[in-house]
Amino acid sequence: MDLKHLNYFIHVYEQQSFSAAAKVCFIAQPSISSAVAQLETEIHQPLFIRHARGVTPTEHGIKLYPLAKQLLGQADAIKSSFKVKANRHSFSLGVTRGLGVKRMSVLLRDFTASQPNIELTLVPQYEQCDARIIIKEELKDGESYHSIWQEDYLVAMPHNHPLSLQESIELHDFDGLAFIQRTPCSAWQSLTDTFTLTGVELDIRAKIQTIDYALGLVRAGLGCALVPAHREIIEQQDLAFKAINGMQLTREIVLAYQQQTPLLTKLIKLTQSMEH
Repeated sequence: MDLKHLNYFIHVYEQQSFSAAAKVCFIAQPSISSAVAQLETEIHQPLFIRHARGVTPTEHGIKLYPLAKQLLGQADAIKSSFKVKANRHSFSLGVTRGLGVKRMSVLLRDFTASQPNIELTLVPQYEQCDARIIIKEELKDGESYHSIWQEDYLVAMPHNHPLSLQESIELHDFDGLAFIQRTPCSAWQSLTDTFTLTGVELDIRAKIQTIDYALGLVRAGLGCALVPAHREIIEQQDLAFKAINGMQLTREIVLAYQQQTPLLTKLIKLTQSMEH
């Protein structure tokens, strides 16, 4: 039984279409049809029921699918066991908190995929490392940097909060407002300095460190919180996010490093292709 034919069968099974499987496999549809037909001849049973919108696996196709997956997996494992292991290049990356799991995962996925022999280690941003993804205010003396993202800060609140009805929040709205203080936060000092000058006093209900905890407390109705407005946060439909009228609170996320290396050059190129 030809492994290539089994691979084509698997793609037809998963795509529920000969034409879709052909596109995934980058071959002509007749080759896919021929491979499946040969399998059906070998086992003397039909594997699919053809219809106008695609195919449906028969009971024999359903039975063959897990066996074919297992066989191809074992074949790949055999090949891998004989591969000569290439030298691994270690790269440690310091990452500050609150940058957004999804976008960081995409960046790190693309980075490791572009460098198959890399051994990536993530560490807190204050530890010794080859490079750091941090807020610009965390830069050390002598570090060079490349800007990755820039984003505003917004005030998060439940949809049933009275301030959620306003287009934006005025400074006087903060006077006596139940609030969740999150530190470290690059914009917090600027905000409190402004409140001191204007005589505004917040009602601090909690002091925490992470954005996730802050948003959780906002959902619980404990108070409002100042959070960075990256997509992963502001797309949360159960909360409202409002700008502060007359204040431009922003943060800049940078890739910081002491010495540029080929691996670091690749990482910089990847960050340039991401949405700012």
